[in-house]
Amino acid sequence: MSIPKEPRQLMINIMYLVLTALLALNVSAEIFNAFKIVDNGLVKSNKAIDESNAPLPEIIKTGAKKKASLAKYAELISPSKDLASQMNSEIQTMIDELIDAAGDADGSVGEGDYITTSGGVRKMKGEKNKDVTTRSLVYSGKGEELKAKLAEFRQKMIELADEGDRATFSKEIPSIVDDETWKAKKSVKNWSEFNFKQMPVQATVPILRKFQNDVKSTQSAFLNYLAGKVGTTTEVVLDKYAVVSAPSKSYIIKGEKYTTDLFLGAFAGADSETKISISVNGKALPVNSEGIASFTQTANTTGKKTYTATASIYNPATDETKRVTKEFEYEVGERSVSVSASKMNVFYIGVDNPIEVSAAGVPSNQVKVSASGSGGATINKSGDGYVVRVTSPTPKGQFAKIDVSAPGLKDSKLFRVKRIPDPVPMLGKSKKSVMGNGEFKAYSSLRAALDNFDFDAKCSIKGFRFVYVAKRQDALIETNVGGKYTSKTISLRDRAKPGDRYFFENIKCSCPGDVAARDLGTIGITIK
Repeated sequence: MSIPKEPRQLMINIMYLVLTALLALNVSAEIFNAFKIVDNGLVKSNKAIDESNAPLPEIIKTGAKKKASLAKYAELISPSKDLASQMNSEIQTMIDELIDAAGDADGSVGEGDYITTSGGVRKMKGEKNKDVTTRSLVYSGKGEELKAKLAEFRQKMIELADEGDRATFSKEIPSIVDDETWKAKKSVKNWSEFNFKQMPVQATVPILRKFQNDVKSTQSAFLNYLAGKVGTTTEVVLDKYAVVSAPSKSYIIKGEKYTTDLFLGAFAGADSETKISISVNGKALPVNSEGIASFTQTANTTGKKTYTATASIYNPATDETKRVTKEFEYEVGERSVSVSASKMNVFYIGVDNPIEVSAAGVPSNQVKVSASGSGGATINKSGDGYVVRVTSPTPKGQFAKIDVSAPGLKDSKLFRVKRIPDPVPMLGKSKKSVMGNGEFKAYSSLRAALDNFDFDAKCSIKGFRFVYVAKRQDALIETNVGGKYTSKTISLRDRAKPGDRYFFENIKCSCPGDVAARDLGTIGITIK
């Protein structure tokens, strides 16, 4: 009999669960509930792996005592444990920091990071927060650091194995980091952006939890490798089992079929004398050579569904048959559709206003998006989203309307339409009202700056009145056309000396979408 081992299919099917979470950007409460189910399942799976790994070190040490040449394998237990513990701890720190940053941000995870709804459901306070994950794991570079550390961890675990066994061992452990899929998407810059950008916290936590699962499974595979090396395969008795359900999707649409793989979390392998049988709700299922049975059930109604799975295993070493029963659940929902602004619930005249449209369970080619209402809105497809252009501000109480429809679904969202905010007149990047004559003379134009405006828009100065007031002298005035100083304006500028004052009056500018020039008022500069 071989040492009990987590099958590679466990990792593959857990990946299916994680991909389900990655489908959601703007999601319904039902889907967030599915994320929680996925996360809870991964937590339980990680605990099951820890329990399975717990007796192996002593088994390896006992086997290594047979021969002096086997002692080196017992000495590899601690290095592998340290590598796995450190990697798992770093990932857990990331999870805790995300939950805390999206919650009360007090430096640690506690009750302040969770809320309880009126229905008694406990959930993360910031479960829908996308900015935290984007800042923490994409823009900060931590996502790419995580990728590098996971790859380094896997390589170090492989290098612990005997040189002649490394190629085979590398195929028996999870790859952990998929560094190829994201490259096929042209709009994605790197692995961390593909996995974490604009992902809700509730969807990101299961992804990180999956990496913890890969780390623990890699450690489990290595411990089983060591056990095989010290020849304990005839001495181990399987006395703990866990039924595992790995559905291709844990949240499905009404009318779809729910499909899951059911298998034991640890078993002797396809080539042993061990016999495995699996049933659901009392009905026996066919079991393949790797101990896996597939269960399929059509979803005819919505809501939470449960089923009971029973696994039986015959241990030829003890001539005993043991049974383990466990209840599993999944969620069935209706198709839904939603639309939200990529930046805010305002459209601006004269610029492209990107929006994102999602329809859960509906192919993109069946989703139709249109614009109506006030503001003269038009909409066009742009990459994976849409771009809206508007022509006039909406009166109070009126809105531009974006309509989304799909088979059996309809939704809409209202947006205000505004002009681009008034820019700030500035000399270069300076907002000073007092400056030295050398600094003042270095500027040769007036610019209109759009501070804190997220769109790609530029406003231009159309003209201003340039007023020079020297001490105890009458004011000298020049009318300047455009933002760049004319020769007469430059002549007055070059007369600057301490105590003089300059005024830019009646400043006019034009921004994208403007019908007439705007009046930006007056700014004054005192020469020191």
